[in-house]
Amino acid sequence: MNKVLVVLFVAVIALPLAATVAGRDGADPQEENRELAVLPHVDGSWDSVRMFPGGFASWFEDHFAFRSTLVRWSAEARLFGLDAAPTPTVIKGRNGWFFYGDDGSIDDYTSSNPLTADALANWRAALTRAHDWLRNQRVGYVFTIAPDKYVIYPEQMPDSLNRVGAESRTDQLFKALKGSAVPAVDVRPALLRAKAEERVYQQTDTHWNDRGVLAAYQDIIAAVRMQVPAVPAAWARDDFEAESRDVEGMDLAGMMGLKRVLRETDLVLVPKRPRRAQVVDPRGADETAEEGRLVTEIPGSTLPRAVVFRDSFVSRLVPFLSEHFSRVVYLWQNDFDADVVRKERPAIVIQEIVGRHLYGFIPSPELVPRP
Repeated sequence: MNKVLVVLFVAVIALPLAATVAGRDGADPQEENRELAVLPHVDGSWDSVRMFPGGFASWFEDHFAFRSTLVRWSAEARLFGLDAAPTPTVIKGRNGWFFYGDDGSIDDYTSSNPLTADALANWRAALTRAHDWLRNQRVGYVFTIAPDKYVIYPEQMPDSLNRVGAESRTDQLFKALKGSAVPAVDVRPALLRAKAEERVYQQTDTHWNDRGVLAAYQDIIAAVRMQVPAVPAAWARDDFEAESRDVEGMDLAGMMGLKRVLRETDLVLVPKRPRRAQVVDPRGADETAEEGRLVTEIPGSTLPRAVVFRDSFVSRLVPFLSEHFSRVVYLWQNDFDADVVRKERPAIVIQEIVGRHLYGFIPSPELVPRP
């Protein structure tokens, strides 16, 4: 009996390797939130030979036979059997909600590590200096913080996480900017009002849906128009048809290896009139593509230009914002870039940062020229 068990064990262990050698690829790129390793190539150079073992190991880890099936089975067992998220980067909330648990999210939710007085002073100096330099260039400026999902839906977070501090870093920074010249837009009240009517964030994704985007976008455009009246007014809810689409689980589902298992109802807004803005760089990219540099233009438009410093929360905002400018350069970075502003000569600069990044990003006032 023991020999039979040993033979069965060896057979099971050897099966993925044998199937891989036979040509079976166990990767499922649609289940991953990252680029999978590629099979390294030996071109005869010493470097290619030296790098081959490590590259092959990485490729094998991503592509061995039955990998995606085994990962999915393991994730399903932990989520549905043990009622726990399969990865520490995801927090399992209530009622089918999932939250991002990395990149400062836990500290941000619990408010356990507030900004020091020096850190707040540094933030205020960086944003004020950006505003003052832009004003000297006759360019407007809007700063905003995108709220993480747990800020708008704390009631869906698990009981195991409790808030410690009375103020979040977002609260601190907005308070520190009061009395300054910096036009700081707090979109949280608009999102909370919209939340009373419908869901404004995705359940299996880190980000807001179209309904939440619309609320934030309207506040941002209102602030832009205070400085650049030539920018058209924001589109109203009546300019869209509300639709619900059943889709595969989104980025948080992907982090757990459960994109094909979990489902999401995506609450989208379909414009009743055609959008005019087009992506011109990179050519062929979707407006919501998470590119380091993405440029949209409205052909033949004489509307003002804009530069947007952003992170992933702006991705779904792009189709909304781009309709208000003849050209927009979206740059995936938190730091201000004066060289881009000089080159693009925009009428307005929008700087956005997600709330949890206040825990990992330190602004650099010296990157902004003095007025």
